[in-house]
Amino acid sequence: MVVDPFSEILSLTQAQAVHAGGFEAGGPWAIRFRSRHRIKMSAVLHGGCWFWFADEPETKVRLAAGDIGLLTAQRDYVMASAPGLEPVEATGLFAREGLASAVLGDGADFGFIGGHILLNPGNGGLLADVLPPWLHIGGGSPQAAAFGWLLGRLVEEARGDLPGAQLASSHLAQLLFTEILRSHLGAGGPLPAGWLRALADPRTAPALRLMHGDPGREWRLDELARACAMSRTSFAEHFKAVSGKAPLTYLTAWRMRLAERALRDETTAVAQIGLALGYASESAFSNAFKRVTGSSPRAWRNAARDFNPSAGRATLAAG
Repeated sequence: MVVDPFSEILSLTQAQAVHAGGFEAGGPWAIRFRSRHRIKMSAVLHGGCWFWFADEPETKVRLAAGDIGLLTAQRDYVMASAPGLEPVEATGLFAREGLASAVLGDGADFGFIGGHILLNPGNGGLLADVLPPWLHIGGGSPQAAAFGWLLGRLVEEARGDLPGAQLASSHLAQLLFTEILRSHLGAGGPLPAGWLRALADPRTAPALRLMHGDPGREWRLDELARACAMSRTSFAEHFKAVSGKAPLTYLTAWRMRLAERALRDETTAVAQIGLALGYASESAFSNAFKRVTGSSPRAWRNAARDFNPSAGRATLAAG
């Protein structure tokens, strides 16, 4: 079976895309959005606008119809028909409308749709920490047709009052998020050191797939290097440069993520979890787990089961 680390980690972080809403505008307008979610998606349906971070007004980006943006830095930002306009607060605007969508002026010049990504509070950093702060994909990208279809369907679901619209919108937003990441990877866009950059690098991707495919195996550095057609030294140096961790350190960290999921979601004995992840004894597994997480497996399991996941959930709101 071919292992897909990308899907595996998205599943582990429990990444859920939520279609939050949008707005239409006509005439002069400007809106300031406060940072409330770790990862936000946005797309221009028609027209164009200026985008800039509130703390960096001198650097502005022009967004046009079909453009997609992904914001992972928690920074306030402004969208406007032209520079120099005084922005209104998005929270007040949408609260006044009482809906997830709003209209400024006659709404004829510009259309926008947005959403955000909910992540598991414990594992969310696996995804959020490996993405660039701001990702912009132009409407002329090779994926433009896919983006256009998904955005069109999202708008139809939002306006159609159809049965199952909320679930359909969630699935469409999830697919849109996946396509955004695929497009960025396919274009060779910049990424910080991490697993996603290692997966996008053809020199390290084979080793990453091997470790994810059989995390319980006692992988040796020379085996992983051979799979990448590199010497041990070159492979070890390059893998650490792109992933931020030495190969076997990465393997241990991934094992512990899998262990955390098993401890939280299953009743499997601690010793069995350790055995499945390549540890010959419960004590060896417990020592490794505590070294990485700071807690013993049993203490971590008890704490995880006492935690109320709904406490870490973000509320849904436009913008």
